[in-house]
Amino acid sequence: MRRREFVTVFGGAAATWPFSARAQKQPNRIRRIGVLMGTQEQTSDEAGLKIVIDRLERLGWRQGLTANIVILWSNSDLALMRKNAQALMELSPDVILCHSNPALAQLGPVSGNTPIVFVMVADPVGSGFVTSSAHPGRNITGFANFEPSMGSKWVEILKKIAPAIDHIGVIMHPETTAHRAFWHEAEAAAQQLSTKSQALPVQSAVEIEQAIATIASQSGGGLVVLPHTLTEVQRDLIIALAARYSLPSIHAFPIHPRNGALVSYGVNVADVFGPAADYIHRILNGEKPADLPVQDPTKFELTINLKTAKALALTVLPSMLALADEVIE
Repeated sequence: MRRREFVTVFGGAAATWPFSARAQKQPNRIRRIGVLMGTQEQTSDEAGLKIVIDRLERLGWRQGLTANIVILWSNSDLALMRKNAQALMELSPDVILCHSNPALAQLGPVSGNTPIVFVMVADPVGSGFVTSSAHPGRNITGFANFEPSMGSKWVEILKKIAPAIDHIGVIMHPETTAHRAFWHEAEAAAQQLSTKSQALPVQSAVEIEQAIATIASQSGGGLVVLPHTLTEVQRDLIIALAARYSLPSIHAFPIHPRNGALVSYGVNVADVFGPAADYIHRILNGEKPADLPVQDPTKFELTINLKTAKALALTVLPSMLALADEVIE
């Protein structure tokens, strides 16, 4: 998918939106939809966003005709997220689609009363973004991806696929509230499985390299890679390092084992992104975010890369293969 197929260039949008603002009193005025993405193009998030754009078009929100859509990517750079959030607010959008915990943390404080629909946000209640799932309050609602208990699930699945692991490193972002909750669950699960665990806080590619080297310095290590804009942007680096050091790793999204990681367990990106278009549509037709409950995922998918398992000298149990939604051979 090419950016020009559905993205209004930021400079062009700035020239177009004031014209729309002059038409506000007309019932069929062009509506303004901002999109703040925490990652970068060429990820599964780009495919997810295309699903949103396509569904909005089917609902009648066609780029340049009934809607102006401005999409800003942030490359897991907090300063850029902050700048992008301010830039979108200066354009007075009718609604903003916001992707990821870090991006929402930057957008929320400057959003005022502008409605926000989030996607791919972990533990939105525990992170303080909404009051409750049933009654979000304020101007924010959306579609969560993971709750804290997933931290234990990732550890359990990794141990089932690689039972010889005796210490697990959890790659996490130290400033992300949901990651601290994931870590506590992962640590407790490792203790139950008589396995050592270590939090690996990272904020850059260099720190990722150092963290993975730390776990690899002893035999019998494994990795739990928590979902974050940073671990998505640095996906290929993490997979390559795990392969270099022969470390079994578990991730949150199928795109990781499809690109060489051992296993993933998590949501289907399309299931999280797609319904966001419906919420945007409802808000543009007058509903309030506070009246739209936060939706939690109902389906999780297990993906196993047998080629990687073979390279790691692992034999995946038939029972695990039977549970897998996708097996890569």
